[in-house]
Amino acid sequence: MVELTETLEASAADIERILATLVENETAAGRDGGYQPFSVLIHDDSGGVVGGLHGYQLFDWLFIQYVAVPVALKGQGLGTELMARAEAWARSRNLLGMWLDTFAFQAKPFYERLGFSVFGTIEDHPRGERRYFLHKRLTPRQHET
Repeated sequence: MVELTETLEASAADIERILATLVENETAAGRDGGYQPFSVLIHDDSGGVVGGLHGYQLFDWLFIQYVAVPVALKGQGLGTELMARAEAWARSRNLLGMWLDTFAFQAKPFYERLGFSVFGTIEDHPRGERRYFLHKRLTPRQHET
């Protein structure tokens, strides 16, 4: 018998197990998504992590899950450098593109300056605002003949 429980405090091990099951399901279906996490970390003078970028490759795209630059370090080009490193990594793996999401009150114009375009939105997320989904293709589409 299986049991379902709800929690607001899943451990890192719990989340890793969910991911492992997802990968097992892909393999059972005859697909290998090639899941590979990727991060670029920002360290302070003491070596501690204070921000950065985190995402993962799945199939032929890099999903940028988090981008965070501390307020005290904004305006120094760190966000652009984080994204440039992610793009270089994706290109080194011959990925087709990168995608991410952001809120209207966050960094949409920043990502658009880097060549990303909107491919979807959610209205009223949060209420009265909008959530954007953006992508950037890194290689030209291959046309089937």
